[in-house]
Amino acid sequence: MLIPLPAVGLVRSTASAEPRAPATRPTRSPYSAHTDTLTCPIIPHHTDTAKRSASARRGTRAVRTSGPQPYQRVTCWVNQEGEEPTVTADSAQPEPVVYTVDGAVATIAFNRPEAMNALNVATKNALLAALREASGDPKVRAVVLTGTGRAFCVGQDLREHMTKVLAGDNETISTTVREHYNPITLLLTGMPKPVVAAVNGVAAGAGAGFMLACDFRIAADSAGVNLAFAGVALSADSGTSWTLPRVVGQSKAVELLLQPETIPSARALELGLFTEVVPADALAERARELAEKLAAGPTVSYAAIKESVAYGATHSLAETLEKEDEMQVRCFTAADHMEAVNAFLEKRKPNFTGQPADS
Repeated sequence: MLIPLPAVGLVRSTASAEPRAPATRPTRSPYSAHTDTLTCPIIPHHTDTAKRSASARRGTRAVRTSGPQPYQRVTCWVNQEGEEPTVTADSAQPEPVVYTVDGAVATIAFNRPEAMNALNVATKNALLAALREASGDPKVRAVVLTGTGRAFCVGQDLREHMTKVLAGDNETISTTVREHYNPITLLLTGMPKPVVAAVNGVAAGAGAGFMLACDFRIAADSAGVNLAFAGVALSADSGTSWTLPRVVGQSKAVELLLQPETIPSARALELGLFTEVVPADALAERARELAEKLAAGPTVSYAAIKESVAYGATHSLAETLEKEDEMQVRCFTAADHMEAVNAFLEKRKPNFTGQPADS
């Protein structure tokens, strides 16, 4: 029986509560072109341990994923009252992206530290799935994007890229921008809730592009940015030709793209590439602090502001005024607006819920 799980895809289920024997791994090269569209290469880690109660029964699932790790074993806790199952990984092999939800904050972490979080196909698919999950979950009201190890994300996995070049897999190479980088960038910029990049190390190439697509970019003092595309004889992607000029100006953007080098954190802060720089050991706490503050804010208002600013960047003043009117009408009907007015009149702090309309 196939059981659909949110952000997991289709999971092969077992009837017995006893652990199932590990699935046999195919004897293929770890870099062979393999994509299983029936499943999603992300396993969410929920911090709500209350679901693991005495009324839960334990079962084991084998999840088929894309790319170098075709099988992972997971433990699924299924509540007898019919609540959604909680899934955690049992495999010693880590997922390429780790998705966690704690309260109203979702954290999406690149998890290939040995490869400096380079983007292979499995990682790009997992990142897409995580962003879609965060965007569509009304309980998530702020998102943190970060990396593990010493890098935030260094962009395309060139080792996998060269393997596909040598194998003559031109179709995969020529479609990765359209199928991966473009939708990832649009999900980040169009996220109807604030997105905080916690830049723990170097952000290069597409990694820099994804960082620039975030609303806030808090960086460790040891982090840096490299618009590395020309260094490997490629053009800009992941939205950098759109976001970068809007951050540093057109002339400086062309300079940074044509002469790529790692920009240290202090200079990146001056240029606006980072919005804040903190000591490396304080990064996680500071990013979490900001995300929790944003998650407690007027989510509908935040989404409307983001949409208006993005619209105004490519439309006339008259058209933008019409968009602003549309967004204000949306906010007027939201529960948070009435709460804000009542709190003002009652001289108290508002308690925003992020609901789109007063029910």
